[in-house]
Amino acid sequence: MQLVGMLDSPYVRRVAISLRLLGTPFVHRPVSVFSTFEQFRAINPVVKAPTLVCDDGTVLMDSTLIVDYAEALAGRSLMPADGASRLRALRMTGLALAACEKTVQIVYEHQLRPAEKLHQPWLDRVQGQLAAAYSALEREVAGLPPPADESTMTQGGVSSAVAWAFTQLMLPEAIAPGSFPALAAYSARAETLPAFLASPQV
Repeated sequence: MQLVGMLDSPYVRRVAISLRLLGTPFVHRPVSVFSTFEQFRAINPVVKAPTLVCDDGTVLMDSTLIVDYAEALAGRSLMPADGASRLRALRMTGLALAACEKTVQIVYEHQLRPAEKLHQPWLDRVQGQLAAAYSALEREVAGLPPPADESTMTQGGVSSAVAWAFTQLMLPEAIAPGSFPALAAYSARAETLPAFLASPQV
């Protein structure tokens, strides 16, 4: 299998880490949707990262769908089976993905839109959504023990750690680590695990 996309994308990175945690072999192709658009389009005409090229040539996209397929191949899931634990992991994953989405929207607004066309009311709204997502995620993570090893990681933990690192990389001034101590500590510990170290965002 080939995972296509840059690891500075939280969506590509959460897939890469999930594949490693599941023990699923893959080849990473660091193709950019920006600087190598045509090369990416030749692989997937939709030009969406992450893209997974399966062994039979089937092209999948969307990080959640790719992880679902990888779990089916591996015969196990990064989601807990217990109902209450699963519900919590699903909530954490949703909050983390929302934080990623809002971070991307803010970055694109500043980097892709001309400065004279920035719409401050929209930015204020998105920044409020980003803060709300991290506030809720902080409360969820505060009750979790730090990940001692990879066997304890759920998809909620993977996505939370990846989202936090991404926002800190792209918008360090937007979300202060001191205001989210549990999340900052959890992500820092996760970044020391082999699957994270093997999938660096920069």
